[in-house]
Amino acid sequence: MQAQADTEAADMAKERGELEREPERELAELTAIYVERGLDEPLARQVAVQLTAGDALAAHARDELGITETLRARPLQAALASAAAFCAGAVIPILSALAAPASRVAEVSSATALAALLLFGGMAGHAGGASIARGALRVAFWGAFAMGLTAVVGRLFGAAV
Repeated sequence: MQAQADTEAADMAKERGELEREPERELAELTAIYVERGLDEPLARQVAVQLTAGDALAAHARDELGITETLRARPLQAALASAAAFCAGAVIPILSALAAPASRVAEVSSATALAALLLFGGMAGHAGGASIARGALRVAFWGAFAMGLTAVVGRLFGAAV
């Protein structure tokens, strides 16, 4: 859900800047969108002018970018995507643990998992139009936090870590 939010925030920031720099061009874009949807040119322009006067950013978010409140949050879809990502991501430390020397399994699998988290977090940030470094660090931080918490809980209950 955070990658989607990052994408939407980046798109909204870009649109806000375009509205400030080139309002006439943005009005023409909105008009063209309404013409494509079936309105004649004068009516499309009138609708674009009216919506722009009310809340230009909201009109562009909805009609140009496709960002609406009903489409923003999809918890079930996010849960399924997360489950698939966790399953796919679990393969990486498992394979590294199988390939590592027996005396270094924990270190190798932890380092490999962190490297993968950095890579995938950066990819998610890039795909969402956000900062690659920010995405990479956010995902790696929370992954490292989860690994550390797991190790602490494991030691508390006497599990081999």
